[in-house]
Amino acid sequence: MNNYKKWLTAPGTLTLLVFAVAPLFIMLFYSFRNDSGVGFTLQNYVRFFEKSFYLKLTGRTVISSLTVTVISLLISYPLAYIMAKKLKGIRNIVLMLIIIPFFTNQLVRVYSWLIFLQDGGVLEEMLNVLGMAQDGLGILYTRTAVVISLVHIFFPYMVITIYIALERIDNALLEASKSLGASAVTTFFRVTLPMSWSGVVSGILLVFVPCLGCFVEPRILGGVDGMFIGNVIEDQFFEIYGWNFGAAIAFLLFAMVLVAMALIHRMGGEKQ
Repeated sequence: MNNYKKWLTAPGTLTLLVFAVAPLFIMLFYSFRNDSGVGFTLQNYVRFFEKSFYLKLTGRTVISSLTVTVISLLISYPLAYIMAKKLKGIRNIVLMLIIIPFFTNQLVRVYSWLIFLQDGGVLEEMLNVLGMAQDGLGILYTRTAVVISLVHIFFPYMVITIYIALERIDNALLEASKSLGASAVTTFFRVTLPMSWSGVVSGILLVFVPCLGCFVEPRILGGVDGMFIGNVIEDQFFEIYGWNFGAAIAFLLFAMVLVAMALIHRMGGEKQ
């Protein structure tokens, strides 16, 4: 019986090894290769840390990803709480409205923001009617435009994970807290938030980690000022053909993602 179960898991394990693990080792192999293709070297990694441009861009990527995560959390938690604890008949409708963007191609959403945020675009025309944008918006091709688009793309993931956690909380526990004299604020911080913390941590993971590797939104909406480290990796592979250096940066980004996942997981464990 145990052998039978092992054979059932074999196709999934093989797929994971071929399409997930093997590419990582290939990337690691190329990251140590010389540009001449002969021998191995650490120069690709040294080059990354020697140039302040790459370090500053990495720092900018982390800060922007944190910004997206915090904004998404501030938007998602109240919305998820209202959906789970206040809405009744229209809860499923609101949930469907949140899920609908998943059925839209990501490029379509990015170009929609391009049209919406550009000078002379929809947003500026709306603000002009209100007399609030006389000299142009100046949002497009900045980090602000990138953050706005990433919040729009990723916050539904956080809403759903927090909603699932909140929906599992028995309302009787909240009523018991209130009946024992706890205020609404105390009930939230002592009961609601701790019991929904797993959903918060999962949401943070689903937003922050993908943001670190984004390159489409910064390329289209960010311009020079809104570049992420993912754009450098893309350029190395598809424009400059510096595969070895690009692999080194990609592996460093992968290592940074692993560290971020470990810290977020630990944050969730400590709260529990």
